[in-house]
Amino acid sequence: MKQLFLKREGNPRLLLFFAGWGADEHLFHRPVPQGYDYLLCFDYRTLDFDEAYLEGYQEIYVMAWSMGVWVAGYVLSNASWPVIRSLAVNGTVYPIDDERGIPHAIFEGTLQGFSEKTLVRFRRRMCGTQEGVKAFLAHEPYRPLEELREELAALKQEVQAKNTPTFHWDKAIVGLQDLIFPVNNQQKAWEGVEMERLNIAHYDECLFDNLLSGKEEGWIRL
Repeated sequence: MKQLFLKREGNPRLLLFFAGWGADEHLFHRPVPQGYDYLLCFDYRTLDFDEAYLEGYQEIYVMAWSMGVWVAGYVLSNASWPVIRSLAVNGTVYPIDDERGIPHAIFEGTLQGFSEKTLVRFRRRMCGTQEGVKAFLAHEPYRPLEELREELAALKQEVQAKNTPTFHWDKAIVGLQDLIFPVNNQQKAWEGVEMERLNIAHYDECLFDNLLSGKEEGWIRL
């Protein structure tokens, strides 16, 4: 995977964000609070994670979105880093699952029929509305189509080969308009975990602005 510091000032706190499939730094290059560094993880064609990026931080706040929820859980399950708070957004630790994630047939159909048209349709469903698509395109990732297909295939292989991550999530945000991870599946997957249900699509620009800036109450320490 790619690990990219979008803010690195030697602060004692780190905001560690695992983005979803197909993302890059353009999609999530947003301001974060003073006192925090900001490390973005994306491009999961491999799951290699350099733990040296986390050294020296006194507090780490983990956020993950979509397929990044599973990736974060896998990477951090056996780690002993000072994670203070963890937040999952519109994803689950069972990312390819008929009852707790994206149904197998839908995931497989997207992979086998992947094309430019497929990607456009996916992003429309991901954003929910024309306004949402417009907001997304203002930060559109710059990644080749074949690279995205490779990432999707790699995620399928890794999810099927590995056990469910045991990383502890403090809270999950569930988008009630999510057309990628079905709402009922998310709610079933997060039974026993604090859930916040919001009337948003799978990708919501305003939500991520608030989460990354610290305006979303109770997420990070200001």
